[in-house]
Amino acid sequence: MKKKLVKSKFDPNKTKVSLRLAIARLKLLQSKKNSINNTAKKEISILLENGKETSARIRVEQIIKEDYNIEVLEVLELLCELLISRYGLLIQSNDLDNSISEAVKSIAYAAPRYDIKELVDIHKALVYKFGIEINNVQYDNYGNEIHPKIYNFFKNETPSKTLVNKYLTEIANIYNVKWECPPEEEEKNRDEVNIF
Repeated sequence: MKKKLVKSKFDPNKTKVSLRLAIARLKLLQSKKNSINNTAKKEISILLENGKETSARIRVEQIIKEDYNIEVLEVLELLCELLISRYGLLIQSNDLDNSISEAVKSIAYAAPRYDIKELVDIHKALVYKFGIEINNVQYDNYGNEIHPKIYNFFKNETPSKTLVNKYLTEIANIYNVKWECPPEEEEKNRDEVNIF
């Protein structure tokens, strides 16, 4: 005799635990990625010191992407904290309250793009609670339903030459490597901000 699959219901306690576990996991991932990036920056400084600028440029693009990824993980952590602090609104009704809408839709948008079990569990709970419609955010993010850092990160755009030069300049400065930004790019980098 076949058993019927029973659709799980929204479990407020389990969802709250998943949110707390997600926060811990997101913090751990940020720390791990920061450590990996710091090692990679040291390796790039060696490439610059040895005159291998082309290799350094290619490698720094990955560091830039990972720095953005760390920012996204921080935003997801904050959104999970927001849902915990406004948990009453989350469990109160089946209508999505405006004050948690961006958090819910941003997590729903990001969760399938990460291999983080806790985010997947939260996503499932949110879909059960508010319906599959929370996944129907338009591709152009019309109405800014998704946090901009999350949405922009997943557009997978190549870093600009100016940003690559800023990173390389900063890495060279940190590790006392004699490297100068190409003259044609120097003018663009004068208003440089601290990126580390």
